[in-house]
Amino acid sequence: MKRETTAKCLMASAMFIFGTLAPFVRNIDVSSGELALYRAVLAAALVGGFLLVTKQKISVVSLKKDLLLLLLSGAAMGINWILLFEAYKYTTVSVATLSYYFAPVIVMVVCPLFFKEKLTCKQIICFVMSTAGLVMITGTMGGGKQDLLGIAFGLGAATFYATVMLLNKFIKGATGLHRTFVQFLSAVVVLVIYVAFTSGFTLEKLDGIGWGALLIVGLVHTGITYCMYFSSLKELPGQKVAILSYIDPLVAVLVSVIWLNEGMTLPQIIGGILILGFTLWSELPTRKNK
Repeated sequence: MKRETTAKCLMASAMFIFGTLAPFVRNIDVSSGELALYRAVLAAALVGGFLLVTKQKISVVSLKKDLLLLLLSGAAMGINWILLFEAYKYTTVSVATLSYYFAPVIVMVVCPLFFKEKLTCKQIICFVMSTAGLVMITGTMGGGKQDLLGIAFGLGAATFYATVMLLNKFIKGATGLHRTFVQFLSAVVVLVIYVAFTSGFTLEKLDGIGWGALLIVGLVHTGITYCMYFSSLKELPGQKVAILSYIDPLVAVLVSVIWLNEGMTLPQIIGGILILGFTLWSELPTRKNK
């Protein structure tokens, strides 16, 4: 019981930290691709150090079996970060986050194609209502093309995040932090190439605030929180993980409204409730499954 309570605290703390990402990202004056690269480098260094200190050896044999999937999922993770950071630039944090949290809906709809799962009546209702919530958000944006572009980037990030989730379902050998460490390394390789051919490396542009924000994003929001997340994951049932994971978007919305003074209209609030409420319901087991 004590271990589960500790795991709940770790999971809730990790989700809370994830939710405060956006204000730090906005204080880092580099391109989204470059920021994603530095985030991956710092996170890989911290997670690698954690595995070394805790003497968690990585099985090379198990990695070989899933190497291609790990590389693909790592690349998708890097692209996901780039698109999310771009979404923060063009629209409010709350709208970008709610668009991004459409990812579980994408997974729910795509799973029947890859895993021969049938869509239940409950899942169809969740898809329709979550989509209605997204329509309410996009249909009430007053910023015009800028906001719509931000939503598009948010949905693009959701698509690549859903890709990571789907690829992880096929990975059987590497688990937990070992999997994530290799994915970080893969993301670094892909992002180095991407940045070299696009924005280039401009770390010299950062001031003291920018450097501080970058270190917090890479070490705290990524490295430490991933360690907390995977340390607690094995101690908690899926239902509790699903519920606690929604601390992230709720905190992000509060940060947007209270910290960044970004308002939300009533239709946007209703749309957000529809997206988060029905995606959460879709992840909770029915009585029959229980």
